[in-house]
Amino acid sequence: MSSRLDNSNRPPATGPAPAQAALGKKMRWYDGFALSLTMPAALIASLGGSIGGLGAWGALALWAFATVLATAANWIYTELAAMFPESSGGITHYATEGWRSRAPVVGPLASIGYWFPWSTALAVYAGIVGSLVQAQWFPGQDWSWSLGPVTVDFPVAVGLVVIVLLFAAAMTGLHVAMGVVYVTGAMLLVPLAVFIVGPFLSGDWSAANLHWSLHGGAAGLREALVWLYIMAWTSFGVEVCATFAPEYRDTVKDTSRALRAGVLFCLGVFVLMPLALGGYVGEGPIAAEPTTFYVTAFQRLIGGGADLMVVFLIGSLLLIMITGLADGSRVLYHMGVEGTTIRQAGVLNRRGVPARALVVALILNIVALTTLRTPLAIIVTGNLGYILTHVLALSGFALLRRDRPDMARPIRLPNVFVPAAWALAGLLLVILVVGATGFSVSGYGGYKELAVALGVLTTGVLLWLYRTKVQDARDRPEPEAE
Repeated sequence: MSSRLDNSNRPPATGPAPAQAALGKKMRWYDGFALSLTMPAALIASLGGSIGGLGAWGALALWAFATVLATAANWIYTELAAMFPESSGGITHYATEGWRSRAPVVGPLASIGYWFPWSTALAVYAGIVGSLVQAQWFPGQDWSWSLGPVTVDFPVAVGLVVIVLLFAAAMTGLHVAMGVVYVTGAMLLVPLAVFIVGPFLSGDWSAANLHWSLHGGAAGLREALVWLYIMAWTSFGVEVCATFAPEYRDTVKDTSRALRAGVLFCLGVFVLMPLALGGYVGEGPIAAEPTTFYVTAFQRLIGGGADLMVVFLIGSLLLIMITGLADGSRVLYHMGVEGTTIRQAGVLNRRGVPARALVVALILNIVALTTLRTPLAIIVTGNLGYILTHVLALSGFALLRRDRPDMARPIRLPNVFVPAAWALAGLLLVILVVGATGFSVSGYGGYKELAVALGVLTTGVLLWLYRTKVQDARDRPEPEAE
């Protein structure tokens, strides 16, 4: 896949800029790549469930297929990121621009659909951190407290503490948080190396432990589409690199390099992890403990060093939580700036931090962790809007080629990517429809999760209508009397 790079033809900044502060340009492509390491860390939440439901060979095949689709999508996003170098909205902005003249409602739909899964990453992985802490150090802490839809047990309590601490860190600014990103990114590489290399060197890895449990025929196709729906955010999430486009020192080069390095690294990890762990741990034990089987694997592989390995694993989860909080808050801030939600969201504090957006994320994650609780239930809830955003962004790429052929494109992909974008958008739309109506096939999620997902999208549209019909209307000049 080739592209043409021309830094001399960089497009001008688009959209209004906030008067009180601006996002700083302090990042390089390897900073974006470090943030993209969140997706191998995200695999920890859903790998066990996919192996248990599909068998190791089935999980490997679908993870590889999902990542290939993500690679194609992110290659397309390199052109769009270079077209809108001042946008912190990432793929939501691409969808908004592509559909603006045809369906303005796409802006708020794509934005809120993208914001929700990235912002709730804290709840997903804070709960897993709590489960790992309990499994490794506090197995006897099995108490639980419930009040209506809210439930708090030991893992949830630990997760709530982690959420509050990361919120406090994010309020200091991304330039400070990047130090934590590099530390936790390095911590992630340790358990990844142990899980990918250790099983093959242990002498206990066996291909006999690997099976194909994906059914054949129409039932198998539906099952595969539902699991591709579940895998969507984890495999496509490398596009997070594009959200930080205005904060790269060289927007065009750094964004492109970060996206490409991220997807290629993830492709290798997503193929090797199910192969190594499925053949070593076995599908039965993984299915029995899909979230905490990693602790048992550590104990078998390195014995007395399991405590340290669990610490490294927890550190890698902190990485994705930091990235999710930073990404989600910037998207909500950009929504307030460009007019797709209430203007109160588009405000930075004196340090250039989207503090109001961070407070919204804090409240959202506390509610999600104490009500939805199960990590995959939170993921499938957010994936409805997330996949919809990709459908709108990919089709937006094709529409922008038609509507704005003369717009500056510092990175211009070959024309074959236009029909490829339509084809990929169509496939994702099929995955969206089948997956959102087939939660029961995988055993994760149900009508409650679907209702929450639709409710989030509806709320986003209502806030946009309030912005356009009420807030923006106040600024329009009154018509002159004749």
